[in-house]
Amino acid sequence: MAPVIQELKSRGCFSVRVIATGQHTDMLTQALAFFDLRTDIDLRIMKERQSLDYITSAVLQGVGQVFDEDEPDAVLVHGDTTTTMASALAAFYRQIPVGHVEAGLRSFNMNQPFPEEMNRVVTDKIATWWFAPTQLAKDNLVANGVADDNIFITGNTVVDALYQTLKRNISPTDAAMAPLMSGRQFILLTAHRRESWGKQLENICRAVLRIVEIHDVHVLVPMHRNPAVRETISRLLGGNDRIILCDPLGYSDFVWALGHSTVILSDSGGVQEEASALAKPVIILRDVTERPEAIENGSGILAGTDENRIFEETDNLLSRKEAYAAIQKKCASAPFGDGKASIRIANILGDELSARPKNRRD
Repeated sequence: MAPVIQELKSRGCFSVRVIATGQHTDMLTQALAFFDLRTDIDLRIMKERQSLDYITSAVLQGVGQVFDEDEPDAVLVHGDTTTTMASALAAFYRQIPVGHVEAGLRSFNMNQPFPEEMNRVVTDKIATWWFAPTQLAKDNLVANGVADDNIFITGNTVVDALYQTLKRNISPTDAAMAPLMSGRQFILLTAHRRESWGKQLENICRAVLRIVEIHDVHVLVPMHRNPAVRETISRLLGGNDRIILCDPLGYSDFVWALGHSTVILSDSGGVQEEASALAKPVIILRDVTERPEAIENGSGILAGTDENRIFEETDNLLSRKEAYAAIQKKCASAPFGDGKASIRIANILGDELSARPKNRRD
């Protein structure tokens, strides 16, 4: 959301308040600082091994209190997180218009990604404006009964943030990345999805071990802070001198890793978009994706969490130059946007809010 916040603030006609739920405050502060932004309100709801029940109720109550005090004219939420769903619900309860950035994505499987698919469906159901990144996302919304007039195809703001960062051409600052600065080949691995915890994550790790056995390649693994993820990755991948385990990277360092990696292995939705924008092959560690454009017009290869499939797809890209080149050629259409989504969203909000009475309740 950083490019959206920047664009709204630059207009001079919006008063913008940024709410953070505070689940990973240090990571968020670093990311916002990179874009010269800060949060106005931090709910600091984070606690050890928090449940989805707790996150939902804490966000709903905390954000609701802020809305009661501030009485905003509109609320913007992004994507498919529990924060997004609960914040949209808090706005809905107060009849505050909701703009859903990255609306309309669907895997059509409520358990994959879990609980994100449900979060996105609920948010789309109660939104006022739908900022769809692609035509397919718009088609999904129309099929679900959303009025065409309130759906706007904008591209995805993650591409805006990516392009901004690339222009700054910043070298990595995280010491863990020092072994990669000499130009050697490396794989970037990110895995954190709840539906992959346990056996599925173990399969991913075993596939990586097989890859480094036969290829002269390093693997960079920024580990999610959830203990369920870190314990499995550390147990299976720790101690290998060609596998670098580290804490989550700062945003600019992560963009550098995306751009300089040879192959990406990831279960992240945003990474599928970033990889396509960079024409980098990404092995998608999920059985389904709500971003099929990444496969059809981008750099994505759907592999699931099957050890053999992950190994075979990665081995193919590392072994066959023609397979790698074919993936890069597919990305010419830039399926997720041109880097101007935030400008479009700000323009639309300006038009829409100017036509509405201010949201003040007695």
